[in-house]
Amino acid sequence: MIEDLKVGILGGGQLGAMLLRYAIDFGLDVSILEKDEKAPCARYTSSFHLGDPMSYKDVMKFGKNMDIITIEKEAVNTDALKDLRDVGVKVYPSPETIEIIQDKYVQKQFLIENNIPVANGWLVTDKAELPQHSEKLPACLKKCKDGYDGKGVLMLKTVEDFSKAFDQPSVLEELVDVRHELSVIVSRNEDGIIECYDPVMMIFDNERMILDFQMCPADIDTQTAAKACNLAASVAEAIDLTGIMAVEMFIATNGKLYVNELAPRPHNSGHHTIEANVTSQFEQHIRLILGLPPGNTKTKKASVMVNILEPAAYRKNTISEALKTILCTNDVHLHWYGKTRGKEGRKMGHVTITDDKLEQALAKSVMIRHLLKA
Repeated sequence: MIEDLKVGILGGGQLGAMLLRYAIDFGLDVSILEKDEKAPCARYTSSFHLGDPMSYKDVMKFGKNMDIITIEKEAVNTDALKDLRDVGVKVYPSPETIEIIQDKYVQKQFLIENNIPVANGWLVTDKAELPQHSEKLPACLKKCKDGYDGKGVLMLKTVEDFSKAFDQPSVLEELVDVRHELSVIVSRNEDGIIECYDPVMMIFDNERMILDFQMCPADIDTQTAAKACNLAASVAEAIDLTGIMAVEMFIATNGKLYVNELAPRPHNSGHHTIEANVTSQFEQHIRLILGLPPGNTKTKKASVMVNILEPAAYRKNTISEALKTILCTNDVHLHWYGKTRGKEGRKMGHVTITDDKLEQALAKSVMIRHLLKA
């Protein structure tokens, strides 16, 4: 019986907390490994283990008593996961998949080798190498490792920007003339059955390089939407995915699709599925790692999802008042992550607005975004 299975999640952030919510529906015994004792998951499970998911020793100690291990972030020790798999623990996604994702240059080379369209990119080992690539400017510099939520991404417009560059291995990426940014959440089980959620259109905060809000269905034609889903399915097949993966993409002004980045786990761009889809991305991931049939990914309602970012200290009171006003609006769903602290710009929660018509959801989102930013 599935309720007898011991499931471990590496990472204790909000994604893990939302996975726990759906694990409860399946009666699962879930444990968390996280180094921050005040992480969101700490309040939602009695089996919270303090330890570093990047530590071989901590992951081995945690995982040896588990039947299944999954992740809510990519910063985990894959050597330990391989050794745990060798002694019978099931690991989803596979350690090899995680290793591909952990390094942006390795990820790009993998996509190129599998004929997945990506923007051109060049490996630079440190900032001293950048003058060799002056002719490629303007370009985008991305840390190979440890970049997330806009951190580890820098626009280089002129050679004067080289002084601000990361002094560590990075990918120098050509700028694509982007019309839209999309994400497709794709699921695949061990039998190779693939399901795609409808593409979402993502609008980013240009200063913080972090997702501001997104809408689903995306404002694209049906042919482009089908191409995006087919592309996501091709990536899932190539990487031998078991579970959920976000495939972030660019639509260039010429209409061509490029894959930008991958995340083989539940993802910020799939939060709307909790209210807007028959099966949320979190339930789908739980189903797949348990070996259960995949759920229906159909969209029930149009939606807009707005990130709530940590405000400066002087704005905390106004944010609290804004949330009270927002909750007076019909078909608005608040998700507060329960983080006890956060730097300005850190994701603290999100609001999902659902409606039968996307235009109505967008109209409500304008008011909500104004309240959160005013």
